[in-house]
Amino acid sequence: MDNRVPPRAAGPGPRRRDRHGRGMRGPIAPPQVPLAASRAEVFADLVQDSVERLERRWPQLADIDFLVLDVPRPAGPGQSWSDEPVPLGDAFPAEAGKTARVVVYRRPVEIRSKGRDERAALVHEIVVEQVAELLGLTPETVDPRYGED
Repeated sequence: MDNRVPPRAAGPGPRRRDRHGRGMRGPIAPPQVPLAASRAEVFADLVQDSVERLERRWPQLADIDFLVLDVPRPAGPGQSWSDEPVPLGDAFPAEAGKTARVVVYRRPVEIRSKGRDERAALVHEIVVEQVAELLGLTPETVDPRYGED
């Protein structure tokens, strides 16, 4: 009778159990819950929520690109933001070959807000103001609840 173990295939195979023999564990959180969303992702979600809130009233916002950048660039070479206040957002009208853009600057907004609710309200105000500038309207026309939050 031959008691030899048959040779294993070359290379490691799939592990079915960990080294303690417990096997694979289940997921830590349900699939719809993010395990670790970065601050930038959470901020981008706030901007997206604000845009979706406005798109119901203004469908032409689908033609505008909404971007989140960490910080604004100084206006020109050799300038710094110590000369003037740091903007929280900017609006860029459509040019030849480029769509209109609204940019919200994440770090200046985070510095000026204390919690998630205050940050969400500030982001919405910035988006409303920049959209109003692009459309040539007042912020109160773009969102009748502007300034109430």
